Amino acid sequence: MKRMIFAVALLAALNVGCDMRGRDGAPGATGAAGSSGSTGASGSTGADGVSGAQGVDGKTGADGVNGRRGTSGTPGADGATGATGANGANGANGANGATGAAGQPARQ
Repeated sequence: MKRMIFAVALLAALNVGCDMRGRDGAPGATGAAGSSGSTGASGSTGADGVSGAQGVDGKTGADGVNGRRGTSGTPGADGATGATGANGANGANGANGATGAAGQPARQ
């Protein structure tokens, strides 16, 4: 279609150019008026895409490995022997006894 429009436009331009140079002879008949082109139809809307398939469930994970047993602790050192206690202090000396009271003279 585009090629045909281009060819018609080219021939029309060449014909006008020949008329402008002033040829001898009778002028040709006027060409018919061109009709306007029809409007193109609107495109239809595309269909919705198909939903994807559901994925496969994941596999169960493997059990963890048991931990290694710890080593036994080393025994503690023996405690040091206690120091000997200090000797007790000597007891205080007893107090002296009180002097007895003087008797009264005899009555006569």
